[in-house]
Amino acid sequence: MSTFKAPKGTYDLLPPDSATYLAVREAIAAPLRGSGYGYIETPGFESVELFARGVGESTDIVTKEMYAFETKGGDRLALRPEGTASVLRAALEANLHKAGNLPVKLWYSGSYYRYERPQKGRYRHFSQVGAEAIGAEDPALDAELIILADQAYRSLGLRNFRILLNSLGDKECRPVYREALQTFLRGLDLDEDTLRRAEINPLRVLDDKRESVQKQLGDAPLLRDYLCDACKAYHEEVRELVTAAGVVFEDDPKLVRGLDYYTRTTFEFVHDGLGSQSAVGGGGRYDGLSEMIGGPALPSVGWALGVDRTVLALEAEGVELELPATTSVFAVPLGDEARRVLFAKVTEMRKNGVAADFAYGGKGLKAAMKAANRSGARYALILGERDIEQGVVQLKDLESGEQTAVGMNEIVAELESRLG
Repeated sequence: MSTFKAPKGTYDLLPPDSATYLAVREAIAAPLRGSGYGYIETPGFESVELFARGVGESTDIVTKEMYAFETKGGDRLALRPEGTASVLRAALEANLHKAGNLPVKLWYSGSYYRYERPQKGRYRHFSQVGAEAIGAEDPALDAELIILADQAYRSLGLRNFRILLNSLGDKECRPVYREALQTFLRGLDLDEDTLRRAEINPLRVLDDKRESVQKQLGDAPLLRDYLCDACKAYHEEVRELVTAAGVVFEDDPKLVRGLDYYTRTTFEFVHDGLGSQSAVGGGGRYDGLSEMIGGPALPSVGWALGVDRTVLALEAEGVELELPATTSVFAVPLGDEARRVLFAKVTEMRKNGVAADFAYGGKGLKAAMKAANRSGARYALILGERDIEQGVVQLKDLESGEQTAVGMNEIVAELESRLG
């Protein structure tokens, strides 16, 4: 056992469980790749100021949860707590928005970091797959992303999730609501930190999960009652497009995302089988974020889906994914000459797309066959001195136990045929 352990609130992904995480990432990414989204990868750390401006100085993410540090050169950096600000920064830096083909549609996958109180479904290191459509104000884009996320979850076999949908208004109507909400909050019995947050961004108070706060918010004014005509029409079109696609959602007038950059459409995917950490993903429109970080006006929309919580949702529903076999054939050589011949044959099989492994370390037949069974392989190839003389290899079906001799030159084609 090592002297060291994974840091508190983090985890290691190990086989065989890691195969499920890979399958979830692939399932979320698949509909994006088929809808014009290109892959982007950004650094694991960025300027602290990028997140302070983009995510919002009043958010818990920036004030309490960011892993911030100073480099030897004096730069203030932070491990990325979310993906949107980094993706937009990269797109602006590369001038992707100037290519004349808007929106710029990007997807990404990676690890993110927040200093939170560790519990099941909430870690200090977590994995997300995200998508962003940058540079277009179109209800169809908002609807597209909601539909693609729904498609990804259903392709995994998930059924017991709900989609919550709301509109947060825009720079025209939100200030009026902000003032009404602040007036309401000033009349409540709130602690100093919460009152301070209410003055900076009162919508953050609505997202406060403490029961003592939520009990007092029952009569809080709703943003939907303050939406301007343009925001109402925009939101209604999003609702109509999503509904026409056969995707079921719930209107949630109290839904507020935990980041400051959201405008208009906001949505969340929740799974009631996960307890307090019920949100498995979410996103929305962020039309002003580009300007917040020094770029031009680029209305945009996106989402991020949690891989960790999606795996927990699968477990809660009892869904077992059909995972591809890591090994289809396990080769067992008996003797030095058999080792040389069979290793060359395994290399040939791999080049032809057959997933094959080898009994390394000079194991005897009994130990090698135990390793073959543990590997999950469907077939074992056994080669001894007599087999070499006869020009054959023994092909054993590890499910039925049937064993047949196959010509050495025919074995690759035979396995390709059997494995499809």
